[in-house]
Amino acid sequence: MAFLAYALHATLRRRLRDLAPGLTSRAVLEQCKAIQMVDVHLPTTDGREVVLSRYTKPESDMTLLCRQLRLALPAQPTPRLHREMTLVA
Repeated sequence: MAFLAYALHATLRRRLRDLAPGLTSRAVLEQCKAIQMVDVHLPTTDGREVVLSRYTKPESDMTLLCRQLRLALPAQPTPRLHREMTLVA
């Protein structure tokens, strides 16, 4: 895990040096913390449940940063359908 974190940090630092000088990898990672993944659970009339996994829309400064670094967020995941809805008491 530590090696993967180091590799991400080093790769980001190199990319920033080429495409966005003046920014640090720590500052970029702080910006990325604003993007979150959430699951929206929607019950259906037949007792099943649709689960929509979605990431939050990045703010304008994060969108600009992604564009500057030539990065694109992946497409939103497709919805999943669960057969039985579990009730939480």
